[in-house]
Amino acid sequence: MQKSKRYRQQMEAFDRDSLYQVNEAIDILKEMPHAKFDESVEVVFRLGIDPRQSDQNVRGAVPLPHGTGKKVRVIVVAEGPTAEAATAAGADEVGFEELLNRIKEGWLDFDVMIATPSAMQKVRTLGKVLGPRGLMPNPKIGTVTDNPADAVKEAKAGRVEFRADRTGCAHVAIGKISFDNDALLENFMTIANAIVRARPATAKGAYMQSCTVSTTMSPGVRVDTRELVRA
Repeated sequence: MQKSKRYRQQMEAFDRDSLYQVNEAIDILKEMPHAKFDESVEVVFRLGIDPRQSDQNVRGAVPLPHGTGKKVRVIVVAEGPTAEAATAAGADEVGFEELLNRIKEGWLDFDVMIATPSAMQKVRTLGKVLGPRGLMPNPKIGTVTDNPADAVKEAKAGRVEFRADRTGCAHVAIGKISFDNDALLENFMTIANAIVRARPATAKGAYMQSCTVSTTMSPGVRVDTRELVRA
C-alpha cells in the first residue's frame, strides 16, 4: 500500500525499532508533520493477560488532569430529584422511559451513559445495543451511581475509560496534539498508573508487555515499558 508523503516524513522522524522514554516519544510526535485538523493522541498498551479468563479482565476509568480535548455528550437515565441534579450538572440528555425508547429506535448520539441503580433493570434490556459499543453503564467505572451529577461532571471534565480487548490490548486517547508536552505527559502517566493498578491478581509474567503512542494519522512510537513499571 502506497504511503503518503506526510507519513513517510513521519517515519523518518524516529527509529521504529527503538524504545523511547515517554517524554521522548511525545517530543517525537510533536515534531512530526501533522494533518490540518487537531489530531488525537492515542496510547495502546499490550498487556500480559488472558482475556478469555473472566478473572483477568482489565477495565476501569480515571479522570485525566488535562482532559481529552474532546466534547463529551453525556446522557443520564434517572428520575425525580436525581434527574434534576444531573441536568444542573450539565448532562446533555436526562430522562427515563422516553429516553430508553429513543435508544431502542436507534438513537445513539452520545458518548457516555450514566444510570442510577434503580434504572438498571430497564437499561439492561438494551444490552445488545449498548454492550458492543461500550456504552453500557457499569458500577466498576462509576457510570452506575446514586449520584449521577458527580459522574456527569467527571465525564465532562475528561474522565476516560480503559478496557482490554480480546487481544489483551487497551486503547486510550490522552489528549490532542495541540496540548503542550507536559499536559500530554501528565495525562499519559495518569492512565498508565491506572492500568498498572488494575493488574489482575491472577496475571502471570510481564504485565505491561508493550506500549505505543501515536496521533490519529501517524505511525506508533514505541515506549519503554520498564520505565513505566518502575515509575
